[in-house]
Amino acid sequence: MNKAITEGLQLMPPAFAAGLNVWSSGNGTPGSDTYDSAANAVYVAADADFGGCLEMQKTENTQKLRFMGETPLQPGCYLQIKLRVKAVSGALPSVRVAGWAARSNGNHLGGVTEIAPQAALSTYGEVVEVTGIVGSGSRGGVDMPWGRDAAYGHFGLDLTGANGGVVRIDDIEITDITSAFLRDMLSVVDVTDYGAVGNGSFDCTAAFEAADAAADGRRILVPAGEFYLGSTVSLNHEAVFEGTVDMPDSAILLLTKNYNFPAYAAAFGNEELGFKKAFQALLNNSDHESLDLMGRKITVTAPIDMAAAAPNKSSYATRRIIRNGQLEAASSAAWDTDVVTSRATYSASDSKRLTNVTNIANIAVGSLVEGAGVGREIYVTSKNNGSGVITLSGALFDAEGTQNFTFRDFKYLMDFSGFSSLSKFGLQDIEFQCNGRCSTVRLAPSGSVNTFDSCFFSRPMDRGITSTGTGCQGILIDNCQFLSHEDPLDVSQRVSIGLNVNKNDAKLRSNRATRFLHFAILGGSNNTVTGNHFFQGDSVPDGVRTAGLVLTSNNCTSTVSDNYVDNCFIEWTNERDPSPEYTGGFSFSALSINANVFLSGDVAPWFSYIVVKPYGSGNFLNGVSITGNKFRSTNGSIDRAERVDTSFADLDFSRSKNVVVTGNMYHNVTSHSANPLRVVHDQSSASSSWTVASGGELPFQGYARFADSVVALGPLRTGGNSVRYITPYAELEQGSGNDQIRLRWQEAVKGRVQVLMRMDS
Repeated sequence: MNKAITEGLQLMPPAFAAGLNVWSSGNGTPGSDTYDSAANAVYVAADADFGGCLEMQKTENTQKLRFMGETPLQPGCYLQIKLRVKAVSGALPSVRVAGWAARSNGNHLGGVTEIAPQAALSTYGEVVEVTGIVGSGSRGGVDMPWGRDAAYGHFGLDLTGANGGVVRIDDIEITDITSAFLRDMLSVVDVTDYGAVGNGSFDCTAAFEAADAAADGRRILVPAGEFYLGSTVSLNHEAVFEGTVDMPDSAILLLTKNYNFPAYAAAFGNEELGFKKAFQALLNNSDHESLDLMGRKITVTAPIDMAAAAPNKSSYATRRIIRNGQLEAASSAAWDTDVVTSRATYSASDSKRLTNVTNIANIAVGSLVEGAGVGREIYVTSKNNGSGVITLSGALFDAEGTQNFTFRDFKYLMDFSGFSSLSKFGLQDIEFQCNGRCSTVRLAPSGSVNTFDSCFFSRPMDRGITSTGTGCQGILIDNCQFLSHEDPLDVSQRVSIGLNVNKNDAKLRSNRATRFLHFAILGGSNNTVTGNHFFQGDSVPDGVRTAGLVLTSNNCTSTVSDNYVDNCFIEWTNERDPSPEYTGGFSFSALSINANVFLSGDVAPWFSYIVVKPYGSGNFLNGVSITGNKFRSTNGSIDRAERVDTSFADLDFSRSKNVVVTGNMYHNVTSHSANPLRVVHDQSSASSSWTVASGGELPFQGYARFADSVVALGPLRTGGNSVRYITPYAELEQGSGNDQIRLRWQEAVKGRVQVLMRMDS
């Protein structure tokens, strides 16, 4: 900054050759005496050292020389007054820069220093240069700090010491040297002042640390250039990056005072690398619990291996959050799914292993496994190339023997699978723009209580959140949006899945998912699914629908409540049971489906909202609550809200226990299922045997196993219309479907009764 240049200020006083009438022997104020025609001053036109100069004899104790012009002084501006003086004869005086401070009204500004340090003239003919600096701030090197109230000054010199000596004085220079103080004014310490060299090869670690130690509350400036840091650097002051740094993968840059993504992006000159190094610092810095992306978008060209970004951490279990930004997948072949086909052998006795795997070296850990008898979302958790063995995330239901399997290694924007374990890690307010090119997040193979809060999973190609192992234990997914890139496709063409969970205690709350093949596949138990809206319809008349929520554990101990299940259904299976035939245990048990809204349109009549799909025989319902739900079909009706998918096996309804289906609302649903079921039966002709049918309204078309009560609604009459006061006994599980009750009377009667029947014990 130079005020003479930027604002056109006149700083330089005129040369002595222009006349001595503007040079005062006093303070330089208007009316003060000048050296024009003074007896002790004369202009010398040709001095050997100075050319034109002023020759002056010292006649007073403090001989003053002041320019009478008003040299302006503005806040933040620093001026240097430079003198060149030599003694000619007589006593040798001392010389100093001096001035007179004035307010804007012309009055003297008192209380400020108006002289600079003096220098003694010791040799005749020797040119001595004397300087003084004046400015508004009291900074190092400022001789005359005049503050903000100084408007201008009259500047020149003082001669002190013995009188009688003669000196010659060169033209006085006044220049703006504010730039010399600019760094201090901006509170900046430049790393190059401490030995840093921005050539990309010199190790600047020590220089950065020295600059940080000297900063004393000021910012650290990394100027233009590329600065190599060979080891970890921790900066305890705010750092400003005009240039960039380069570091080994193992070295950490800890910006403790401005820890955020924009700072790291500037430091490394690359968004992806800056994000990786910021994440590395997050796991190695106790000063910050979260990495704030500050609303920035990061363009990502290849899967981010989060474990490789922090190579000194194989596991992590301290709460950390990445928040507030967007990651977008750029067009790149790096997102292409790797597909491998291999032959392998499976045995239910070792239910989570494939043996004798061919081509195993090319199969990536974390790959999806497909093949006959393989349930949904089964992944490779580990492998042993030498023994040809692959360990799976779940058991297979019907893959006994040797067959070909397909392994698909999806690519993810953020891939945590390189960690052995990761717990208490969260992503918050992040938008993942997959653009139909890649999947979104792959979890670590183990860990617990990881969280996703208010994130957008936009157009993942294959998967939103993938768990290949047990890193999903206790996962919390709240207020997130899962937006499918298969939105324009018919249901039958979709392959993408919002998320999967293998372990227990998942919480899915207040999320929204659009048109995936499945919203969520939950493989564990003790899950809570509440307040979500997931819809998967299309415009095909009488079209097929897929499950929105899939529960793959028959003893799931889960609650599904207050959701909006839109053009999809809840599917409950035991597809991860290596021996799916019932041989013991609780079978299909401990599931509550309460207070949900179920809606469908343009679906086939056989469509149902709740589907139980046993993969083996002998299974039964054992503790199921379906209460307070709203079932509605539009553009046509459906047969029933719940059913059993018998593709592999039916349920054993002779063993149903503790099934509560009550308080539900049905609109355009033919069968209004309930348990207990209230049936009103009219017998128009007298008979001693009445058949009371459930009309298919026992849940899942179960058996009529019990009659809780039989109440006559009006008199019972004989064929001759005589009233009888008699009670029947009930014969249960009658008819070809075992869904009728036969009432046996003492004699033939007719009338109306209400029967409360149950399909469970």
